[in-house]
Order: sequence, then C-alpha cells, then structure tokens
Amino acid sequence: MSKMESIKAVDLARMEKTYRANEKARIIRNALTCNDISKIAVVQESKAANPNLFSVDIKTMKATNQLRSGRCWIFSAMNVLREIIARKYKIEEFELSQNYIAFYDKLEKANWFMECIMQELDSPIGSETNRWLLENGIGDGGQWDMLVSLVKKYGICPKTAYPESYQAGSTGRMNQLLNQRLKRFALDARKLHAEGNDKQIKAVRSKALSECYGLICDCFGVPPKSFTFEYYDSRKKYHAVNDVTPAEFYEKYLAEDLDNYVVIINAPTDDKPYYKTYTVKYIGNVVAGNPVRYLNLPMNEFKNAVIAQMKDGSPVWFGCDCSKDGDRENGLWDDMQFDFENTFDMKLDMTKAEMLDARFSAMNHAMVLTGVNLSGRKPARWKIENSWGDKSGIQGYYICSDTWFDRYVFEAAVNKKYLTAEQQKMLRQEPAVLDPWDPFGTLAD
Repeated sequence: MSKMESIKAVDLARMEKTYRANEKARIIRNALTCNDISKIAVVQESKAANPNLFSVDIKTMKATNQLRSGRCWIFSAMNVLREIIARKYKIEEFELSQNYIAFYDKLEKANWFMECIMQELDSPIGSETNRWLLENGIGDGGQWDMLVSLVKKYGICPKTAYPESYQAGSTGRMNQLLNQRLKRFALDARKLHAEGNDKQIKAVRSKALSECYGLICDCFGVPPKSFTFEYYDSRKKYHAVNDVTPAEFYEKYLAEDLDNYVVIINAPTDDKPYYKTYTVKYIGNVVAGNPVRYLNLPMNEFKNAVIAQMKDGSPVWFGCDCSKDGDRENGLWDDMQFDFENTFDMKLDMTKAEMLDARFSAMNHAMVLTGVNLSGRKPARWKIENSWGDKSGIQGYYICSDTWFDRYVFEAAVNKKYLTAEQQKMLRQEPAVLDPWDPFGTLAD
C-alpha cells in the first residue's frame, strides 16, 4: 500500500492560481450564484432530438402516483397488470390496489428478514452479511419476482376495494419502527442462540411478527377478504360482481400465468458473463416464493425481446437508474442533454460496466415501457409510463433517448415467448449466487 499524501500549501497555491487564470471558470462561478448546475450545462438540441412521437405507441391509462414511498416496483407492475384486465373488460380508467400488495410485502419482508437473521446466527454480528442485513433491514423496494410471489400467494384487488392510506404514501416513519422492532428481534435471537436457548427463538419470532402485523394494519388498514368488483365499461355501462376474493380476482379476472414472465438483465461487467443466469443472496420477500432470477443478455438481444412484447401490444416492466441525466419538467432522460464535462472541465466519462463497478450507477427505480420509435429496426427513443403522478413529466409520461437506455436500463420482465429458443434453454441453468450488496440487488432496497 502506498503512503497516504496530504494536501500541502504549495498544492493549494498551484490549484488556485490555475483556477483564477481560467476566464470560463469565472463566468461559470457567477452563473452558479443564482442557477441550478443542470440549467447552465443543458444542451439545447437534446429536446428537439427526442420528440414525443413513437412508431410503436401502446395506449395506456392515466399515470399513477406512488407519493413519498419507494413502491415504484409495485406501481409499475400494477400498471402492467391493469392493462390486461382493462383490455378484457373494456375498462377505460382503472387502478389495482398498490396498497394491498404493499401490505403483504411488508409482512412477508418482516418474516424474511427474521429468517435471514436466523441463517446467520453463527456468524459474527460484524460480518459483512450481518452488517448488510442490519444496515438495510426492510424497505419499500422490490423486484419483479418478489411481486409475482405476492400475487400468487395473496391475489390482487381493485384500488376501490383497498384504497391508499396516508401511511402507504409516506412510509418513512413506519419503516423506521418496523426496522427497530426487527433489529430488536435480531439482538434477542442472537442472545438466545449464544446461551443455547434456540427453542425459545420461535416464540420470540412469533411475537415480533404479530407486532409487525399490528403496525402494518394500523398504517395501511386491514386488507379485504372479499369485495365487490365494480366498474364502467367503455360504453359507460355499470357492472358489479359481488363476493370476489383477491385470489379469485387474480385467477379469473387477470387470468395471466405470471410464471411465464422472466427477468432479463444487461450487466456488461466481467463478473457476470452473458448468457448465464444469476440470483442475489438474501434478496426476496416470500419464504418458498419465486426466487429472484435473472438472465444476462447483450443489449441488442435485451432490446429485441422488449420490442417484440411491445409490438404485440403489451407494455413492459423495467428497472433503471433514474437519478442520472433526467429533466422532470420536460419529461426527458437523455445522457446527451447535459454537458457537465465541458462546462466544468472535468473528466467524467465512464462505461456502463465501469459505472457499475465503481458503484456510480445501479437500479433505483422501476417503470413501464409503453412505446418506442424505430428507425428501421433500430430504436431511437422510448416512451415511459412513470408513477410520480400526472403533474410530473408529460402528464406523468417520459421520453428516454436510446443512448440513455443503453447506459441506465438494467432489467426488464418479459414473457418468455419473446425470447429465442436458445435463450429459453438458458433459463434452465442453475443461477450463480451474487452477494446481497451486488448492484443488481439494489432495486429491492
């Protein structure tokens, strides 16, 4: 290891002299006294290069709003599933209850966390894995396979049957309390294990889970056992079906085998060879549910599957890094719309693989692809349904350039029929297990 060097007075003098001699720096400094950094680095031509026009444009419903919560993966998945139901029953406006899925996700995650803690009782509390478990606890995030596990176990229901609560849209304090209780369990379980009283852990765990259930009920309300499915069709005719259970609603009204959907990823890093499958240790919610599972494909093959599904009229759930190169006001994600390198004379360029390796970029948001503009077979820009409400972007919808897609889109859930026969064979592989802190687990944080 090389000797650490401090900043010396001579270094400061040299840097200040160079900076003061730079006339552009003076102009930038003055501009930043009353302007956002992005405003002075914006590239004028970017918006004109990405008009709101698409050769494949799926008609979808009004944008939803996840409010102050990290339930994007639930909202985007419900936005995909509602289109299937609406198409069957000719419903023009309709929402599935995100609150219903979030309720059981919280409960299952509490149980999942305690199971993971028990798996690590023989490891030091300061081990990498225990530190990761305790630091992350349970949050709002999730993956497509986690959504499928919840729907298969608990079903789905319309939003009218289980509406949003204030706490569902503002989950910070509830999550803090849940994690405090679960960490109390972790300490109690480790103490009992160290004392050789493992038989007592089951009762301690049961009590902790019951307390978590009570808090979630307090915050979200008690979920329905059955409901009346009421809706207007496209002719404004009223329909009502009584005593429908969430499981029946999934099986009869959605009637879609979600196990036919698989998650493809684009991970160009050396540790994840293409055409292999992967999973992430300790990422999940439902014990004995669907494991989180990915098939890694080159970007051109990734896009082919996504486009094929959209050409058939079905939107696509996907995960990305939404924190980079975005303009909420104009509803645009484009890696060419800000020229920070030349504005600030800084070396900032990184490949997608380098951004992942350096932990500069990782998945942090899930949305829905509803359109693409093709020039021949090559995509130029993409249409996105977001879940930040209709006051954000273009009435809740966004555009992303194809180059932004290449850099910051990491995964998508597609029906496996849109994969090639060769790719479908790859799904049979035993997945390699990634560390819990791998960048491809971050959407579940």
